[in-house]
Amino acid sequence: MSLRKGRRSSVSGWNEEVREGRRFAFGENWTLFLRLLNEQRIRGAEESLKEMLSTERLDGKAFLDAGSGSGLFSLAARRLGARVASFDYDPASVACAMEIRRRYCTGESQWRIDQGSVLDQEFLNRLGKFDVVYSWGVLHHTGAMWEALDKLVDLVAPNGQLFIAIYNEQGWASRLWKGVKRAYVRSPDPLKRLILIAALVRLWAPTVVRDTLRGKPLRSWRTYASRPGGRGMDAWRDLVDWVGGYPFEVATVETVVAFCKKRGFEVQRLNTCGDGLGCNEFVFVRSGAAD
Repeated sequence: MSLRKGRRSSVSGWNEEVREGRRFAFGENWTLFLRLLNEQRIRGAEESLKEMLSTERLDGKAFLDAGSGSGLFSLAARRLGARVASFDYDPASVACAMEIRRRYCTGESQWRIDQGSVLDQEFLNRLGKFDVVYSWGVLHHTGAMWEALDKLVDLVAPNGQLFIAIYNEQGWASRLWKGVKRAYVRSPDPLKRLILIAALVRLWAPTVVRDTLRGKPLRSWRTYASRPGGRGMDAWRDLVDWVGGYPFEVATVETVVAFCKKRGFEVQRLNTCGDGLGCNEFVFVRSGAAD
């Protein structure tokens, strides 16, 4: 779910950033996720959109998936009736979305997929306005989160919805994880595996112990996709995405709300993780007086 800092959004630029250890190759992780994609996961994504957007259908609406990753939520929006535009900076993520479209939407003319950056104003100018702008867990990986959000809100049509998820500010813990992520993207593969194992133990050991004491070993791991807020995702692929997710920025709920309110948006729905690890989810509605 990676988007690039700068006006250009070339594949060569992405390759250079990954090669130099300045960016995680999100698309490689999403490519592996495609092997796990099934109807249950797709329905989980659909339910996530329906719940957060407070609707059963998106018929007739224009839906933008900014930083589309695997393309799962673009597919979910399309199945709910929306006209969909997807883009991602990572060319492997673009390929994932195209593969999902090929599998599930053969001959589809209502789902457009591009390679581009939320920080590329010339690219954004070509997209137009959308009834729903969706960018889940993306903007904090651009390397310029507030600039990216500032550009993204301009794509929301009057009375349209903005659905974003931003990593929660945790003070010293956030700074520690930023160091882990930076080390991961700059490390050789054997060291990356060790970092992943350490993170797995740190993040999952308490849950595994609790499930085991309840007589249900690994229950939370196996049911990860269908848990409340699971969004059809996979526990291991999400772990890799979390550990490798660099660049990395965070924000408090209050800061994000104030930023968007200043630009003519009001909060419609808010899911927070309190003081914990993870993303805060926001759905904003734009004033009908917006340009």
